Amino acid sequence: MICYRLVCVHEHSFEGWYKDSATFARLQENGLLSCPDCGTSDVKQALMAPAIAKGRSAQAPTKEVAEAPQETPTQGSNVPDKVMVAFQKMRQAVEQNCENMGDRFATEAVRIHHGEAPKRGIYGNATERERTMLREEGVDVVAVPWVKRPES
Repeated sequence: MICYRLVCVHEHSFEGWYKDSATFARLQENGLLSCPDCGTSDVKQALMAPAIAKGRSAQAPTKEVAEAPQETPTQGSNVPDKVMVAFQKMRQAVEQNCENMGDRFATEAVRIHHGEAPKRGIYGNATERERTMLREEGVDVVAVPWVKRPES
């Protein structure tokens, strides 16, 4: 997964998560991106600071993986409506662009990290112990809010 800093024509800035840069470009070309503040589809990438590698190696991380947390905000909670909509869009983007590994998430993330499985975006469930193990292995793990899908 890749995170882009985005800005709309009305100068609202926000983040978007995508499987890869080609997915972002395709969505942008088809007008399928929208600002969570005003809803306009006139959205482009904003300037971003470069990623700086930490630790002994000068290499940047080779991949990012997303993981659905156990606790999630729900409708009627103290989460503002705009934030819930953004979380719902994030869930939709993850589901459309990544493979659901369920409880096999940690195992598959390690396999990808070691080159034993194809490099791709994945998501699923992980215990705190598994998340700690992944971080110790050098696997980048991002916990995302996993809200209910919007009612149709």
